[in-house]
Amino acid sequence: MTLFGSVPEIPVSRHIRRDDLADDIDYEIKGHEMQFVEIELDPGESTIAEAGAMMFKAPSIEMNTVFGDGSQSSQSGGFFDKLVGAGKRLVTGESLFTTVFTHTGQGKARVAFAAPYAGRIMAVKLDDLGGRLICQKDAFLCAARGVSLDIFFQRRIMTGLFGGEGFIMQQLDGDGWVFVHMGGTVVERELGPGEELHVDTGCLAAMTADVDFDLIQAGSVKSMIFGGEGMFFARLTGPGRVWLQSLPLSRLAGRIHAAAPQHGGSKGEGSVLGGIGRVLDGDNF
Repeated sequence: MTLFGSVPEIPVSRHIRRDDLADDIDYEIKGHEMQFVEIELDPGESTIAEAGAMMFKAPSIEMNTVFGDGSQSSQSGGFFDKLVGAGKRLVTGESLFTTVFTHTGQGKARVAFAAPYAGRIMAVKLDDLGGRLICQKDAFLCAARGVSLDIFFQRRIMTGLFGGEGFIMQQLDGDGWVFVHMGGTVVERELGPGEELHVDTGCLAAMTADVDFDLIQAGSVKSMIFGGEGMFFARLTGPGRVWLQSLPLSRLAGRIHAAAPQHGGSKGEGSVLGGIGRVLDGDNF
C-alpha cells in the first residue's frame, strides 16, 4: 500500500503490514495543537471509533453503529458477548455503542477522526507493546478493526478507592494500530527495572501492561490539605513505558467550570458598566 503524505514535525505516516487480527490500514496525523487522524482504507477494510469522533469520510465508506467495541464481526460472537462488551464500555464512562467505518467501494477511501480538545494523537502498534496498552478511559479515539476494548481495574484496594482517574482505565488488546488522544504536551518515559516515578493520577495518560501502578501519600497532612495536588500520587514502577500528559481532561474541565458563571451571564473581565455594559458589548444575552 502507498502512503499519502507526512507531517514534518512528527513522523506519523507509514506503511502497515497485514496482521492476523487487525485490518491493514494507512494513516496520517495532521495538525498541531488540535490534531486529527486521517485513515486510508482499501476495499473491505474497517476502522472502529468512538461515537461522535468522525470528522469526514468518503461516500464509499459505510458507517455502522454496533453494540460493544466492534472487535467482533457480525457473524461471530453471540448477543451475550456483545452485551458484556457494551457493559464494559459503560463502566469506563463511554457510550454503549461503537461506530465501525467500512470501505465498501473500489480503490482507496479516507475517513478522519478529530481530537476532542487540544493535545496530541499518538499512534501505537499493539504488537510492539506485547499486544496490550493501558490508557485513561477517555483517551481512545479510533483503531483498526480487530482491536478489542476492555476495562482495566487496579488490583490494589487502596488504589481502587483513592486512585481517581487512574482507577478504572481502558485496556486495548490486539496486534493492530490504535490511536489515543492525550491532552496538552505528551512525554514518554522508559522506566528501568525498579525505577519509580510519582505522577498526578490524571497526568498518567497511558502505560504498558508491565508497569506496576500503586498510590503513595502526597507528603504531609498539611501538604495533602493545602497543596492542591490531592491526597495521593500515582507511583509507577518499572520496567515499562509510560506516557504522561500535561493537560488531563478533568483539569481542563475543572478550570472551565471554575471560570464559568454560576448564575448565568458572564464571569470574564466584562464592562465597567456592569451587566448592562456586557449586554451592549455582546458579552451577555
